[in-house]
Amino acid sequence: MSARFDAIIVGAGQAGPALAGRLTSAGMTVAVVERNLFGGTCVNTGCTPTKAMVASAYAAHLARRAADYGVHVPAGVSVDFAAVMARKDAISGKSRDGVESWLRGMERCSVHQGHARFVSPREIRVGEELLAADRIFLNVGGRALTPDMPGLGEIQHLTNSSILRLQRLPRRLVVIGGSYIGLEFAQMFRRFGSEVAVIEKGPRLASREDEDVSDAITGVLEREGVEVRVGAECIRFERRGDDVAVGLDCASGATEIVGDQVLLAIGRRPNTDDLDVANAGIELDGRGYVKVDDELRTTAPNVWALGDCNGRGAFTHTAYNDFEIVAANLLDGASRRLSDRIPAYALYTDPPLGRVGLTEAQARATGRTIRVGKRPMTRVARAVEKGETDGFMKIVLDAESEEILGAAILGVGGDEAIHGVLDAMNLGARYSELERAVPIHPTVSELIPTIIQEALP
Repeated sequence: MSARFDAIIVGAGQAGPALAGRLTSAGMTVAVVERNLFGGTCVNTGCTPTKAMVASAYAAHLARRAADYGVHVPAGVSVDFAAVMARKDAISGKSRDGVESWLRGMERCSVHQGHARFVSPREIRVGEELLAADRIFLNVGGRALTPDMPGLGEIQHLTNSSILRLQRLPRRLVVIGGSYIGLEFAQMFRRFGSEVAVIEKGPRLASREDEDVSDAITGVLEREGVEVRVGAECIRFERRGDDVAVGLDCASGATEIVGDQVLLAIGRRPNTDDLDVANAGIELDGRGYVKVDDELRTTAPNVWALGDCNGRGAFTHTAYNDFEIVAANLLDGASRRLSDRIPAYALYTDPPLGRVGLTEAQARATGRTIRVGKRPMTRVARAVEKGETDGFMKIVLDAESEEILGAAILGVGGDEAIHGVLDAMNLGARYSELERAVPIHPTVSELIPTIIQEALP
């Protein structure tokens, strides 16, 4: 059976459904192909479920600190892990069902469930169906990377997806990887009541951040009882009855950590290895990501790649922006480009880290003359009033051009407050303009102009 459409979209993640809405509104017929869960990583195994769990972990943590606020919790604090997971599932399921219902009810949109493979540059096979279109858009996402590590094939391990299906709270969770996914799970499971150890091969946690940010995050986790081991070489695994022994060689500390669950959080890989992209002339890079130009076009004419599979952003907001770029260029006569996007993201530990632009180290490496403003959260009134004073705020400036180069806000509300800097950067504002702003008191954001005024060479 064959069918022809104006466009085919492979994958119903963050970019795909929105693009289907724009294309069908423009009068095009669209086939959307999804082989697993509607909504992609964000809705099913990423942002939505994990941030629901982070919220539960924060509630438990705050309840344990109730006495700090003059509140008495007479029966103590316990966590109903099954209820936590049920709440997460309900929130995620509602979002997933919403995406699927939207697509199935969309005029001129045809939904096809199954595994898509390229037959030619204009044809895709899904089961017994052969779909053809003059425009094809890939939004196939990614999955957890599972490297070849000694003993890994002999044990059962968790990924960011399978950990969301746990039925029982681990007694001791060993997290392999000290980056964003691993750190969020480490803190939340510690707050749920598990013993937690984080093992990182590199010299520090969150290694893409400045050292002061990494050190502050490490301090927060260690104060909550998370064991942190960095500089771990030759990580290996061995089954010990119902437990797993994780062997490691570090400069100090025990050479073995034993836990009943192991989470691998050491990277992602794109879902491009089973699409037969060579049949369409689509080139992949050495890591399997689809090669795209500045407007997200692949090496095959009239084929675009959006979201995680193109390696040009690993976040929901960058995937959605990919959709905006493609839709604007195709339908609105615009000339939007990936290179215009200012990088920004958040780490949802508690306190959260909001980041935009260059780090201090990256800015120094450019050879520019920079100024750096920094203030601990102990000197932010809003943080003091909320009793959450871990972290600091930092902004990096070009002393000569007055360009705002980047910022990091590790502290209460940091994931929201960072948008004041991001918006100013998107508007091309000079820091001398931002420092004249009159923000609301008491907020975290109100300190941004002050930090700029106090910035030092």
